Amino acid sequence: MRIHILGIGGTFMGGVALLARDLGHEVSGSDAKVYPPMSTQLEAQGIRLMEGYVAAHLDSARPDLVIIGNALSRGNALVEAVLDRGLRYTSGAQWIAENVLHGRWVLAVAGTHGKTTTSGMLAWILEYAKLRPGFLIGGVPENFGVSARLGDGPFFVIEADEYDTAFFDKRSKFVHYRPRTAILNNLEFDHADIFPDLAAIILQFHHLIRTIPGSGLIVVNAQDENLSNLLTVGCWSPVEHFGSESGWQAVPLKPDASRYQVLFNKQGQGEVSWDLLGNHNMANALAAIAAARHAGVPVKTAIAALAKFRNVKRRLEVRGVVSGITVYDDFAHHPTAITATLEALRARVGNARILAVLELRSNTMRMGVHRDTLAGSLVHADKVWMLRPADLNWNLERVTNALQGRGHVYPTVEEIIETLSREARPDDHILIMSNGAFGSIHTRLLEQLQKR
Repeated sequence: MRIHILGIGGTFMGGVALLARDLGHEVSGSDAKVYPPMSTQLEAQGIRLMEGYVAAHLDSARPDLVIIGNALSRGNALVEAVLDRGLRYTSGAQWIAENVLHGRWVLAVAGTHGKTTTSGMLAWILEYAKLRPGFLIGGVPENFGVSARLGDGPFFVIEADEYDTAFFDKRSKFVHYRPRTAILNNLEFDHADIFPDLAAIILQFHHLIRTIPGSGLIVVNAQDENLSNLLTVGCWSPVEHFGSESGWQAVPLKPDASRYQVLFNKQGQGEVSWDLLGNHNMANALAAIAAARHAGVPVKTAIAALAKFRNVKRRLEVRGVVSGITVYDDFAHHPTAITATLEALRARVGNARILAVLELRSNTMRMGVHRDTLAGSLVHADKVWMLRPADLNWNLERVTNALQGRGHVYPTVEEIIETLSREARPDDHILIMSNGAFGSIHTRLLEQLQKR
């Protein structure tokens, strides 16, 4: 079958492309802009990419089926062409459910934050235990080098996103997955372009809970009040908590949480020493250990696996070091994630300067939902540079005033690079945060620092 994917450059849809190719289909795709790591992954896998959304792509691809990503809406030229020509189409989530997940033991990782990292951990634990899982993750785990694969056994790990499915299906994607094991990491208001309020997101999470069998397991963050409230609405499956004495706990043995003890029901299970940083990653690890245990992996095996876990790309990823200046790439784009990333880096670097660079790219951020909490999330940075989007709907002076001279706003990436290259000095740590390509700022900044 010839399959053409609209929005193939997204992390989820790029993973769908890999799975369809592995099932023997001829796969191509269109996107407005494809950037690493997904562009390099797709090219390495021999999947044909077409730039832009024009009807002529259908003439070239001659698809038997079109899979349409949730970033595309009515009015898009390719969407309109698919409808006008009466072509067979579906969503990525529905295609995955019908062609990959049916009949398998699905382990789904849901939550506002930490889905990608936790999914990577869980897949790696199962792999280390020689279970050869399939997976679809919204990033590229370094242990695997790809974001998706079919796997050989019954187990399939999937990052379970609450974002909507497609322009023709407004349910959250994760409602399609029907997991046997589910992780609920946390629950906050996000995706303001899709959900009017927190209650609307909670409703979708409860739809997910309704699909989990009584023989399944829900692994829940005990510290999250919204998740606690969610479970009171109705729950038909066993629950294990992490972050609680009556469940899974992690006790840090180093300030940066690069070493910690794992406990279950107050009983020591072993210690993890790894390259990751931060309390948030300890919590992610506990969730992954609990989910893997439900799939039959002994806790000691999971702990041993985590010692060899290499994080997902764009999660405090070191992109380069020039003259003692370290440049990091991180996917953080929500105040909670920004706080966690900065806290983890601060615990590691001590009193060294952290220069934070932030692209206000997400729809929720541009709409101003986080305008009152953004400054507070940046307290661990010594200086902050923000790129002002052309379509920002609120005044960034609210943030710069709260940062009391530590915050600066620029209209272009070029000006940020120029200023950073002048101000950075040896032993500085430049943390660049964005959920997009950010104008290839990492590579360009490193090149500029080399020229100094």
